[in-house]
Amino acid sequence: MPNLLSVDNLRIEFATPRGGVCAVREVSFRVAPREVLGLVGESGSGKSVTSLAILRLLPPQARVSGAIVFEGDDLLSLAETKMRAIRGSGISMIFQEPMTALNPVMRVGDQVAEAVLAHESSYNRGGDQSLRTRFRAGKQEAWQRAVDALRTVAIPDPERRARDYPHQLSGGQRQRVMIAMAIVNRPRLLIADEPTTALDVTIQAQVLDLLNDLREKFALAMLFVSHDLAVVSQVSHRVAVMYAGKLVETGDAGQVFRKPVHPYTRGLLHSAPTLHSDRSKPLSTIEGSVPGLDTLPPGCSFEPRCGSRIARCSEEAPPMIEVAPGHLARCPVEGVHH
Repeated sequence: MPNLLSVDNLRIEFATPRGGVCAVREVSFRVAPREVLGLVGESGSGKSVTSLAILRLLPPQARVSGAIVFEGDDLLSLAETKMRAIRGSGISMIFQEPMTALNPVMRVGDQVAEAVLAHESSYNRGGDQSLRTRFRAGKQEAWQRAVDALRTVAIPDPERRARDYPHQLSGGQRQRVMIAMAIVNRPRLLIADEPTTALDVTIQAQVLDLLNDLREKFALAMLFVSHDLAVVSQVSHRVAVMYAGKLVETGDAGQVFRKPVHPYTRGLLHSAPTLHSDRSKPLSTIEGSVPGLDTLPPGCSFEPRCGSRIARCSEEAPPMIEVAPGHLARCPVEGVHH
């Protein structure tokens, strides 16, 4: 089966007064139809920048190279008019922080309906009566589709809540509005950027269940972006772990969680509490902090924080190697022991 999305050797550099800063380097991954790929890493690792690059939503000072192919089209070379047609209907995105992503002075139903109208060229305004009539009918249909989308994401009494403003909804309901906006045009690929951030664990579980249900109902593929491996493990078929702008480990979710290879992946897993954690002992942590993108070490980016480093780790950047079928990691030290 051909891939729905293919990202090859993606590089994203930002122009700054001190010169170019590379936020993403050598990033390659695939998403098949109906598949969920979890993209994991700490804040600042490049996850959200990668997601925005797929939709070509980065600011003008960003220089993007490589290839991003969706359903056979290289998105980096498409005309902006064609790219606008893909956003929302081909690829849609659930943005972080619904309270800031939603317009505070628009009813939530209008915001979902606006996503419909943006992709219905037949509803454009015109000078004659027939076009104006069609536009009014289009607005009515868009509102109904918005209400139906709110019903699909399990917002109670959607006809009434569609007339509410974002501040009148709970955090979980606002997140459901963001999901409704993302799926109202039935995209083939959904990018979920930290969709459970700032939600309590009960609401978080409900949102994850909702995303799983929507994926099955509408045959969606999903790029699920998160810093939380525990969350990713509940929804993903495959996992890609990102650190300092590079992928350091990719593979089937079961492989990565059962036999993590890269020391960074191991550190993330060991720092998460489980039912079997000894509560009398402090949680394991990864020493140090993520290096600045303008001060990356010459060798492995994780070397200053790694307990398994050897001499050559500080001198050369390790390539991705296959440590098991379909399981790749950027670590020659750990990979040979897999």
